[in-house]
Amino acid sequence: MNVEAHGYSHELLIGASAPSRRWAWILWRVFEVLSCALLLILLIPLFLVVALAIKLDSPGPVVFRQSRLGIGRRRFTMNKFRTMRRDADSAPHQAYIAQLITGDEASAERDDDTLYKLDADDRVTAVGHFLRRWSIDELPQLWNVVRGHMSLVGPRPAIPYELEYYERTWHERFSVKPGLTGLWQVSGRSCLTFKDMVRLDIEYARRRSLRLNVRILARTAGVVLNGKGAA
Repeated sequence: MNVEAHGYSHELLIGASAPSRRWAWILWRVFEVLSCALLLILLIPLFLVVALAIKLDSPGPVVFRQSRLGIGRRRFTMNKFRTMRRDADSAPHQAYIAQLITGDEASAERDDDTLYKLDADDRVTAVGHFLRRWSIDELPQLWNVVRGHMSLVGPRPAIPYELEYYERTWHERFSVKPGLTGLWQVSGRSCLTFKDMVRLDIEYARRRSLRLNVRILARTAGVVLNGKGAA
């Protein structure tokens, strides 16, 4: 699949400047911390409603915590609202990742290799489907941004077991912090293949700039509201 066919990545990357000076990135970090902290406070009413809905829908914790890989492949605990049953087995997802990367379309039972999410089974709760549809499940990651594990913009946070199937050149995506949103999210999301996603993550890592970050943030709101490519 040609990722530029989605019309976002090519346009966003044109004119992307070289990495800005250190002081500019310090200001960006200050902006991230302050904006995410403010959002966490303002979103408290929504978080309470979501927490209640999750609790009423199925037993288990409100927040799902999972080990992910950040900059330099360092592990951190990523937070999300729980969208699956408490006893959901991670083995199907691990097999699904292997199928996506290796291109085993027959095993994936798909007629293409798009990066769809594994929510077409009974592991995902009714509330979970809604949270994923509108990306509400991702909001607790604002705390990961405040703590410095993630950035507002960057590659998708990789799951450790993905590395078993990685090509050597793919590790370049770990040269920057993972992001709450990123180039692949505004270039088709789950309508893209896994390899398309990795290529976009690497492209972002190579062309990272404040200008590009602002463009991606500006695109993100529209993509979330449109819901195209979401689970």
